[in-house]
Amino acid sequence: MRIVFSAMTSKTHFYPLVPLAWACRAAGHEVRVVGSPGLTEITTAAGLTAVPVGQDVDLVGHMTAVGEDMIKYVRSLDFADDTLANAGWDHLLGMQTALTPNLFALMTPDSLIDGMVDFCRTWQPDLLIWEPLTFAAPIAAKVTGAAHARLLWGPDITTKSRRAFQALLGRQEPEHREDPFAEWIDWTLERHGVRPGPEFDEEMAVGQWTIDPVPASMRLDLGLPTVGMRYVDYNGPAVVPDWLQKPPARRRVCLTLGVGGRDSGVEAIATGELLEAVADIDAEFVATLDAHQLESVARVPDNVRTVDFVPMHALLPTCDAIAHHGGPGTWHTAAVHGVPQVLLPHGWDTDERGRLAAEAGMAVSLPVGELTVDRFRESVVRVLDDPAFREGAAKVRDEILSEPAPTEVVQVLERMTAQYRAR
Repeated sequence: MRIVFSAMTSKTHFYPLVPLAWACRAAGHEVRVVGSPGLTEITTAAGLTAVPVGQDVDLVGHMTAVGEDMIKYVRSLDFADDTLANAGWDHLLGMQTALTPNLFALMTPDSLIDGMVDFCRTWQPDLLIWEPLTFAAPIAAKVTGAAHARLLWGPDITTKSRRAFQALLGRQEPEHREDPFAEWIDWTLERHGVRPGPEFDEEMAVGQWTIDPVPASMRLDLGLPTVGMRYVDYNGPAVVPDWLQKPPARRRVCLTLGVGGRDSGVEAIATGELLEAVADIDAEFVATLDAHQLESVARVPDNVRTVDFVPMHALLPTCDAIAHHGGPGTWHTAAVHGVPQVLLPHGWDTDERGRLAAEAGMAVSLPVGELTVDRFRESVVRVLDDPAFREGAAKVRDEILSEPAPTEVVQVLERMTAQYRAR
């Protein structure tokens, strides 16, 4: 088969695709990674073949045009069950109205869509696999008749909010049944010669099927055809430092805000205060902090080692706990190694991930809005000292390892592609 993988220009969104892309390649299939030019270097560093199309997203220009308040609104959207269940039509319509231009269409600009459609018309892939915010892929699949599937990197919150929106959509008077997302997809398809049907094709929003590395007990039940897949940790090009090759002399804790967290305003308290909070804990702390984050740190405690980057898949097997920003890559890598966690959710999918992890007994979830020095220290000590968290993390690890590996999932993709491919 010919298979296209696609993601937005972000390491954290692209890395979850890599193990399956290589599994497909190792099985003899042709693989291309199609994305904006900013994804090219990340792709080739993973040993995969890049096809750059379109132009990179101008985030600064977009934020200037729409205003910072709109961006803050999108980031602060609440996807909790009770919030969506109790939300009225105006609120749910407002979410779709804001998300469509300020996230979905922003991350999938016309230049990316046009470039991907042109490439797929020429190369004629059998299957496109896309991360949940790259809607150029299902559009190109619809135009060319290829099969397509999403590969999730966390709780499917955007589909969850769309399901709540759809539940009220049919109750509106016909003249008020607005659907901004469907309108954007349909007129984009029409621009490429595909006449939409009378009803919106929801496969354009959720794929023909979903590949989900989230443990089965923690997946959102949204009634979608789903293929479970074992999470394989890939953190990009990596070198194991000398100090990491030696076993730790005492308990070890990782403290990280992730690659994305360094610029997202995750820190509710100063970085130096976080370090001082753990200074008297009998453990070695490995803090992944860059030069900018360390500028405001007056003193690094004796029990803290600071590093700009260390591959999480090499570090976390040596750790007894991790405190982090709640990002999907960090969470999954810790989970697959059975490491108890302190999560610092700060909105979007991190809130859902924190809730699910706490319910599974593997983590303490401490939202950034409730973060204080004392509560942070108490949470770290609790996760380190209470064996229940280690037991909960072990159960989640075993659940992840029970799923089929990417090499086994390839056979499923072959069967489903034959079923869904239009030509």
